[in-house]
Amino acid sequence: MKTILVLSTHPDFADTIRTSVNPEQYRVVQRLGVEEAEPLLTHGLATVCVLDIDLMGVEGVWVIERLRRRASKVPIIAYTSFSQSEWEEEAFLNGVTHVLTKPVRGRLLNSLLERLWNEPAQRAAQLPAHAPVQSSSFRPSGPEAPSRTVAESQTLDMLRDFSSILTHSLDAEGMLKQFLHFLREILSINRAAIFLNRPAGPLTEVLSPEDSRRLRSAAAIGLSSGLLEHFELSLDSGIGDQLSKLGRILRRDSDEVRADAEAQKEFELLSAQIAVPIPDRESICGVAVFDGRVTGEPLVNAELELIFHLLEQVGLALRNIWLHDQLAGNHAMMADVLRELSSACIVVGRDLKVLHANKAARRHFGRKNERTGGLEFSDIPQTLGAKIYQVLKTGAAIGSFRYEPENSPGTIYSVSVVPFQRGNSSVPVSALLTADDLTQAEQLQRLEVEAANLRLIKSMADRLAHEIGNAMVPLSTHQQLLAEKFKDKDFRESLDRAMADGVKRVTRLLNQMRFLARDGRFEQEVFAVDGLLEDAYQEARKHHPAEGAQLKLENSGKPTVITGDRPALKHALAEIMLNALQANPKTPVIGVRWQTISAKDKLQNIEIEIQDNGSGFTAEAVDKVPSPFFTTRPVGLGLGLTISQKIIETHHGKLEIVPPQAGQPATVRVVLPFEQMN
Repeated sequence: MKTILVLSTHPDFADTIRTSVNPEQYRVVQRLGVEEAEPLLTHGLATVCVLDIDLMGVEGVWVIERLRRRASKVPIIAYTSFSQSEWEEEAFLNGVTHVLTKPVRGRLLNSLLERLWNEPAQRAAQLPAHAPVQSSSFRPSGPEAPSRTVAESQTLDMLRDFSSILTHSLDAEGMLKQFLHFLREILSINRAAIFLNRPAGPLTEVLSPEDSRRLRSAAAIGLSSGLLEHFELSLDSGIGDQLSKLGRILRRDSDEVRADAEAQKEFELLSAQIAVPIPDRESICGVAVFDGRVTGEPLVNAELELIFHLLEQVGLALRNIWLHDQLAGNHAMMADVLRELSSACIVVGRDLKVLHANKAARRHFGRKNERTGGLEFSDIPQTLGAKIYQVLKTGAAIGSFRYEPENSPGTIYSVSVVPFQRGNSSVPVSALLTADDLTQAEQLQRLEVEAANLRLIKSMADRLAHEIGNAMVPLSTHQQLLAEKFKDKDFRESLDRAMADGVKRVTRLLNQMRFLARDGRFEQEVFAVDGLLEDAYQEARKHHPAEGAQLKLENSGKPTVITGDRPALKHALAEIMLNALQANPKTPVIGVRWQTISAKDKLQNIEIEIQDNGSGFTAEAVDKVPSPFFTTRPVGLGLGLTISQKIIETHHGKLEIVPPQAGQPATVRVVLPFEQMN
């Protein structure tokens, strides 16, 4: 894996470079400036350097010169937003390989990088002075590095080849054990141990802040299992803390360890001489410790550098394994959830193969494979199968619809089908059918409706009996005295009034029942609004003949007519006005105001507001007024405004109670469509 060093003060630029290159081939490291990147440049850890710089003056050239003084042979690619030709020339003269203009173009960048690696002469000229082992012809230099034989070089090549299989393993423990045994076989390592900072399990495990920083033993050779069972490292102290800060190989005899008592103690307990970080591209996920060869000789720099780079791949492999474990855990959990859902869930692939079917789906639709518990596409009813096929072909979801199987009368399902797309593709890779069995819910709903109807009939019967009984009491009393007092003039006048009052009350009840029982539109005719309001007021006065009652009409002055059933609308308005009269029984005053208002689609409506002079509606009454059988008086059915609302809505209008204010009278608003007279 090659290292791209990005020098930029903007993290977004480094992220753009990181997303533009292949993460399996390149590791991107960002630093703010040349000074901060000096350790990487001095030790030759950067394969190529990408500069975020503006070539508009000498400052940019100075940055390039400082970079060249610390790394004379590393290739440099400069990205600039603004540049001048003379400063670009200076950049090339100071060793910049390419000058590119922002934004970053991924294909161009990858092409330039490939060109750097694929030109042997250029690659040899630009190889860092401290590059790690690259081929079997490499010979380490220095007092501690003995000359390598051909066999040893081949052995190191075998070790590099081994690293290519690490990212394909899904067994972390087995991979790490195999890795350590391979190191012992090739490099004759005496003792080694790997400590990992394993993440929490998927949705089932929560780690405390302390646990999330602990490093536990994952694999070891040459060390007591009893020691490792009770021994942990931490990223906040000792060896783990030093590696987190340095990000490089740590030796037992280094100045950093001498100044850290905890690190000295850990090296001593583990009988280790070297500690190597295990990065996962984002952070340190573990630590590997080694002592030396079984012959007592120490590991040389070339071998340690190779181990360092191999552990980088181990870190990536571990990250992939943990990610796989999380995905597998989430998948298993979702499968368990789908399996136990009461709704039938079926996932069908593009090849019409059933990828998943939960228990409910097999119970509702399984027919052919009852023994194995499987479900095939042919088992799905033809109607539903056609819907699934349609979604897979078009990619458009089908919303909830009602489905009743032909072979199971009375069974009702609510079914929906949604596509599953991958990435930005518009072609679905599979489709999910969900079916909810509504049979019991529908039966319960019918029972509730029947029970509600029975309660309604009972309530209506009770109130009708009460109201008719009140109307019959005066008549019954007079009937008992009829033979005895018929010749009495006052008695006959009282009888006449009782009969008239009873007829009015019963007639009103009959009209209410008649309008309540009607469905659809009524008889159509055209009539004036002001005449309708006068007649409705007079009808209301029949049931509340207060001597001081007044009607105050206020209109816009324009003749206004509406189309509809005049008797029905008269009854509806009369019921509203009767409520207004009863709001102040002694001196009732009804204010009626109407005006034309604009509606949708350039239509016109008439708005009629009927106001009493009583104490107004309470907040509770506003919510209950249109409800059947609601009344605040001891007489009446409580159906007046309910019937008025039904009649008005049948005429495509609406009835609403104006929200009351403290101390203000009640106002009922009626809105109806109208026709204006020419």
